Amino acid sequence: MAPQPFNITIIGAGVAGLTTAFVLSQKPKYRVTVVAKFMPGDYDAEYASPWAGANFWPMGAPGSEQAGLEEATWPELSKLANEHPESGVAFEKAYIHTRVEDVGKAGSLFAQSDNRMPWWSHLFHDFKCLDQPRLPAGIHSTYEFTTVCINTAVYLSWLLSKCISNEVIFKRAVVEHVADAASLHASSKPADLVINCTGLMARYLGGVEDKTVVPARGQVVVVRNDPGVMATISTTDTKNNGMAYMMSRPCGGGTILGGCYQIGNWNASPDPHLAESIKKGCLAMYPELTQGNAVELSVIRHGVGFRPVRPQGVRIEAERVKGVSVVHNYGHGGWGYQSSYGSAAAVALLVEREAEVKSKL
Repeated sequence: MAPQPFNITIIGAGVAGLTTAFVLSQKPKYRVTVVAKFMPGDYDAEYASPWAGANFWPMGAPGSEQAGLEEATWPELSKLANEHPESGVAFEKAYIHTRVEDVGKAGSLFAQSDNRMPWWSHLFHDFKCLDQPRLPAGIHSTYEFTTVCINTAVYLSWLLSKCISNEVIFKRAVVEHVADAASLHASSKPADLVINCTGLMARYLGGVEDKTVVPARGQVVVVRNDPGVMATISTTDTKNNGMAYMMSRPCGGGTILGGCYQIGNWNASPDPHLAESIKKGCLAMYPELTQGNAVELSVIRHGVGFRPVRPQGVRIEAERVKGVSVVHNYGHGGWGYQSSYGSAAAVALLVEREAEVKSKL
């Protein structure tokens, strides 16, 4: 007698939900349905995934859970860049500049002290810290390495298509309570397990209502100008808690300029003054963006997205809510893409335990 499939409903179709669905759907015993308010192709500040840069430069502190999830994700993203260019993931040279006055102030992304390499330097075969004589005035240090950049419009749709190939069913729905998602499985039976990948909306989802999750507003300007590199510099705009960064998206995705990190700001409309500050900051960092002519930035669009920040870190754990088995996977802040496969793998372990329990009943 063939074993019964294990039915799973995933709430959310951002990068966390889609990656989790993709990873789980590779096992035939799982029957996955994804229910979501937003799907790839939609643009809304609440749906943060399309607005992300997106790239891979680790931000977790050494030895932290976040660092572990990021490190576990790198092999998967680099494999996509090597073997699946149609995914919208491609290698790109990156430069991380730290200003002298920002050393030790801007988190693990930037230099924390003299002669100290970041924990993640070993992940990149060509990582190096540029010699001081080669750096512009005011720059303490510069990291140079090859990482990946992701065209989110292509990648989210690619994940969707891969899930569909693995027989994942997608349904539009606004879920009011996490336990309600069990009844939304595409089969005729309730799901055996629900996975909560609702990001910022975990704040309002019944049965979860995690009020610690808050938006970290990000604003970007997408332009046609192509610098051909990825670059960032430490804090340049203290008012908006911002840094200048640019990422040249593959597959004709344009160059995304940022940015800001405004905790608790729910304004979904682009701020024109901040947009000008973003453009100015990026041009100051990389004048070649317009070949020396500051009026030649060709804007495609302005955008705002709400990163789902959870101060205590990502929540990946299992519990029962109204008799329904639930696994949570939310609270990734601004590092959802670069921790996506590590998070999905952690979720898969919890799902496997639940499936084993069911099989013994």
